[in-house]
Amino acid sequence: MKVHHLPVDLQAVLRANSPRWTPVPTPLASTLIHGGVAVLWVVLFAGAFVFSGVFAWSVGLVYVAYDTVLLVFTFVQTWMLRRALPAPGPGVPAGVAVIVAAHDEAEVLPVTLAALFGQSDRPDRIVIADDGSTDGTAALLARDFGLTAPPMGSLSAESTTHSGLLWLRLPHGGKAAALNIALGAIDSDIVMTVDADTLLEPAAIAAIRAAFVADPALVAATGVLTPVCDASAGGRLFEWFQKYEYIRNFLSRFAWERVGGLLLISGAFAGFRRQAVLDVGGFDADCLVEDYELIHRLRRYAVIHGRHWTTAVVGGARARTTAPADLSAFLRQRRRWFGGFLQTQYWYRDMVGDARYGHLGVWMLPVKAFDTFQPVFGLTAFALLVTYLALGRVHVIAPVAIVIGVKIAIDLAFHLWSIRLYRHWAGGPPMGAGAAVLASLVEPFSFQLLRHAGAAWGWVYFLGGKQTWGKQSRGGLVASPPL
Repeated sequence: MKVHHLPVDLQAVLRANSPRWTPVPTPLASTLIHGGVAVLWVVLFAGAFVFSGVFAWSVGLVYVAYDTVLLVFTFVQTWMLRRALPAPGPGVPAGVAVIVAAHDEAEVLPVTLAALFGQSDRPDRIVIADDGSTDGTAALLARDFGLTAPPMGSLSAESTTHSGLLWLRLPHGGKAAALNIALGAIDSDIVMTVDADTLLEPAAIAAIRAAFVADPALVAATGVLTPVCDASAGGRLFEWFQKYEYIRNFLSRFAWERVGGLLLISGAFAGFRRQAVLDVGGFDADCLVEDYELIHRLRRYAVIHGRHWTTAVVGGARARTTAPADLSAFLRQRRRWFGGFLQTQYWYRDMVGDARYGHLGVWMLPVKAFDTFQPVFGLTAFALLVTYLALGRVHVIAPVAIVIGVKIAIDLAFHLWSIRLYRHWAGGPPMGAGAAVLASLVEPFSFQLLRHAGAAWGWVYFLGGKQTWGKQSRGGLVASPPL
């Protein structure tokens, strides 16, 4: 196998090659859009003390209207999924390598690797990017997978028992750095990143490979993930809520793909055209969400250099991934996700409202500008509702209750539609109709508020400039049944 080596100073390489590191002024369009959202919240909140009747809850009306518009958009753009999508056409064969970035993942690596070895279309290479593990990962790889420990910073010889398996042994430097070094140590056309806590279904790699082979312009594709929590009562509750959240999110991604605005590629299971990632400087270790940030950089690079690169979500590429199973873990995850989202939104503020990026610049990124304040709108709306109830302001509560009732009915209809559609598109069933009815009634006053609370914490994280990941339990993946 041909081996490449990146320079030791990966951050220097990133800064030299990435447009993200070129200082950009904040354009007027971005200032007006982001500033307008902030001003809107201030005006609507002030209205709670000025307006009467249902308009005293104007911040809630805007919040409900915004969410409903996104549901309608997703419904319209995913309507085609009620019929089978055409199979990808033939193309030039492409080599595929899988990188599993692992730090202290000995507990789940055997299950993850078993799923990779069980693929109907085996990857040409599987590289375990061991990011300074101290938990017995080294002993596991040597004992159970026929690998000989290489010198630190080097790639091992191929496994004697598992064809194509290699061990990249690294000092602890974080996931992004491990992925970057692995990218430089392989030469496959297509590289897939798979988290050590993610189990691929047997046809997953075949689906991703086919998507890249069929579309030479495709530079990043995400698989479809289903969350798995542990078997505790709390774990099952969090899994129930997150399953529907993932259904809606992946359908939304497909909707944005349809208009050329897909930005969110889940690094837990994603495929990339290796040369494109190297062209833009690799993964960014400074970002809390390096997978999300990378897509912005790819899209900006494509516009600057006249490339017609595309991104996609592949319904046939399915996997299960560990999800938070308790309140603390969930809030920490959402804190990091939202803090990283704010980082990226700020770094790429020049793209917001820029027509050169098509629907991405004119529609998707302005929507994301509103999303920066969505948790503030949501928590404010809930706080005002509780206040009106406590004060017995019936003239406000009565019409607001009608609005909330209509919204719950819309959510229920979309729940049922999305479950049916998702089952047809990506398999399932991930959730039954009865569970969907219960979720539509309970979720707005429970799980949705937790999401907003985690996002508000993300604001604190972003403003404080913190960049730590935190530790997550892997019990759900270990305990889950075989695929």
